[in-house]
Amino acid sequence: MKAFISVSGKDRVGILASVSTLCQQYNANILDVSQTILDDYFTMGMLVSIDQLSASFSDFQDALQTKISDMQIHVMHEDSFTAMQRI
Repeated sequence: MKAFISVSGKDRVGILASVSTLCQQYNANILDVSQTILDDYFTMGMLVSIDQLSASFSDFQDALQTKISDMQIHVMHEDSFTAMQRI
């Protein structure tokens, strides 16, 4: 199973490092990442494998949102993300 993580907000040092460190801590394997900065506004999309998560999916979501509280973060299962793209 895969999940899609989106992150957006004011650019600062260490955003990608913070997200990838949490992925490592929860054993989520990063499969793909894309990021861009537009006039001090950071956006990133990350596809991760969650087959081997060391905690529940909701705990993983909560950890990301708590650790990186100054950004907007959305974490959704691949099925939910794919369904949204079809609409």
